Amino acid sequence: MFSIAQAASDPASGVGILAALAAGLVSFLSPCVLPLVPGYLSAVTGVSASDLEDASTRQVLGPSLLFVASFSAIFIVLGLTATGLGSTLSDNKETLEKVSAALIIALGIFFVASLFVTRLNREWHVDGLMARAGKGGPVIAGAAFAIAWTPCIGPTLGAILTTAALSESAGRGAFLLAVYSAGLAIPFLLTAVAFSRMTTAFAVVKRHYRVIVAAGGAVLIAMGVLIWTGEFFQLNIEAQRFLSDLGLDFWNEV
Repeated sequence: MFSIAQAASDPASGVGILAALAAGLVSFLSPCVLPLVPGYLSAVTGVSASDLEDASTRQVLGPSLLFVASFSAIFIVLGLTATGLGSTLSDNKETLEKVSAALIIALGIFFVASLFVTRLNREWHVDGLMARAGKGGPVIAGAAFAIAWTPCIGPTLGAILTTAALSESAGRGAFLLAVYSAGLAIPFLLTAVAFSRMTTAFAVVKRHYRVIVAAGGAVLIAMGVLIWTGEFFQLNIEAQRFLSDLGLDFWNEV
């Protein structure tokens, strides 16, 4: 069992969990993922993009769940790897925290810079790969998504992996990547079961891409600065205390 103070010293808990969920959502809404969601759904479910609106929930939900489970498993394994690497450097924890904070800040700056530097804002078109992967079933398609799209969602995924590397618990590091995956998976599943409504919402999101990207970059930069100064852990203490008062002390179980 961990005390609140002990749990708060781990960035892969408390506020870090909220940041991971937000990072996953920003990854989903990014210009190189969101426009291709109908193509992913079509490849995964075997339903043509033009027929997705009329497809039954039973027809699309099962394959979609397997798809998100597949890419989530790969991201969780990456989280375990990052935590393991961080553990080997635990003797230099203060240096590791500074390096990790600097890396997160750099990733946040890179994310914001993509708004102004065209070469950094490339869209990754792998429609052919997804179509071929889809023929292997949703599990293969999910693995293809996780691997092929890593360069595209790199800044957000990299920041969460860096945070996981600071965790003292492999379970917490894995959980952090599971939360990140949920940020990607939840809107994908909502799109599968409510295609018409979600695509209408996407049209609004597309008009505000710059705001979303800027906000995502700002969150990463702020997170890095807070870790560098040690204030991130103070925020965690407050968050953990609030959750403890609500009886949600799940960090003691990880």
